[in-house]
Amino acid sequence: MTEKNRVSVSTEIAAPAEKVYAMISDLPRMGEWSTENRGGKWKGGATEPAPGVKFKGKNAVGWRKWSTDVTVLEATSAKVFSFRVSAGPIVLCDWVYDFEPTPTGCKVTETWVDRRMPGMGTVGRLVSGVKDRSVTNKIAMEETLAKVKAAAEQG
Repeated sequence: MTEKNRVSVSTEIAAPAEKVYAMISDLPRMGEWSTENRGGKWKGGATEPAPGVKFKGKNAVGWRKWSTDVTVLEATSAKVFSFRVSAGPIVLCDWVYDFEPTPTGCKVTETWVDRRMPGMGTVGRLVSGVKDRSVTNKIAMEETLAKVKAAAEQG
């Protein structure tokens, strides 16, 4: 599987990495911060992330709505949280959140890695209405991390 594109954004958050990790890795809550994701549900009786755990994500842009299949790849508290997004058997992308302690809290880096096969960008545009996934994701990631930061620093 090849990597076509990678987009990363980072922000400093005045809260412990453990707290921010707990917020981000609670996938059903991601809809509180994400501009596109609307949350979802753990599958197979899971209630928290661990490698191999599955999640059904819900997404929306405007009137367009779709779901995705998510598999947790890595879940190391306060260090890294990553998952792979698929549409059935078709791998779309990976999301990675890296947590680095700082003197005032932590630095969080969110990375999107495009894993779509040729032609899937066209299908994605039809499903989501998003013309340039890299540009759209960069903007959305900045907004998402700003919302996580505000919530984490509030208490």
